[in-house]
Amino acid sequence: MSAPPVAVQSIATPEVKSGVAVAVRNLCLEYRLVHERQVSFKEAVIRFLRGSAFRKGLVERFRALDDLSFTVQRGEALGVIGHNGSGKTSLLRLLAGVLTPTSGVVEAQGRITTLIDLGAGFNPELSGEENVYLCGALYGFSRAAMRARFDRIVKFAELERFIEVPVKNYSAGMSARLGFAIATDVDPEVLLVDEVLAVGDEAFQTKCRERMNLFKKQGRTIILVSHDLHAVEAFCDRALLLERGRLVAEGNPHEVIENYRRRASAAT
Repeated sequence: MSAPPVAVQSIATPEVKSGVAVAVRNLCLEYRLVHERQVSFKEAVIRFLRGSAFRKGLVERFRALDDLSFTVQRGEALGVIGHNGSGKTSLLRLLAGVLTPTSGVVEAQGRITTLIDLGAGFNPELSGEENVYLCGALYGFSRAAMRARFDRIVKFAELERFIEVPVKNYSAGMSARLGFAIATDVDPEVLLVDEVLAVGDEAFQTKCRERMNLFKKQGRTIILVSHDLHAVEAFCDRALLLERGRLVAEGNPHEVIENYRRRASAAT
């Protein structure tokens, strides 16, 4: 399977129309899967003595995203649904710039903040406080700017007693709470969210939902990947349904979710 030439853009360009926060055109992402043939020790020795070449593993090209195109308007909350392996997380990683497309164009306007694998970028040897400033620097904020946000971040994460403790001693929930508090306090214009609203206990989850609702009221652009169909229907203005890397339905969240359920029922 051959792929067209790569044409990647991850920053604002004149081609992005006014009012559009994210534009995706003909996006493809391929992975090379190498299937190694298992060789016994005896066979390896015999081949070595005979000078025989080892058989190379078979290479399979797997297309995680296939010719995907859509736009997201400024201030829109877009839900992305689909079964496991449909390409949802790969799409978010491409939008975040974590992955490079095999082909296609990604254009975005404004600061993008990702809520994917919360806390994964922390330095475990540094304290929570030091990681706040480190993450702020990665987002392009000065130390003074993060100092102005620091108390608010720590309070939201409910880590006042532990903020000077090395992150390696945090529980997964503590790291996730700090990651969420930082990512949502750096003035994101486009927020990418992947199944992270179940962070901490019920009270903290409520705080997370309230902050997401506040962002929506403020006109921030939000792209939410979730298996929680009720949350997608209640929160999002529009939804996309992915199936094997392709866009198969787009529009009103309720209608897209019903489409997804029909497909799931037909497949069982």
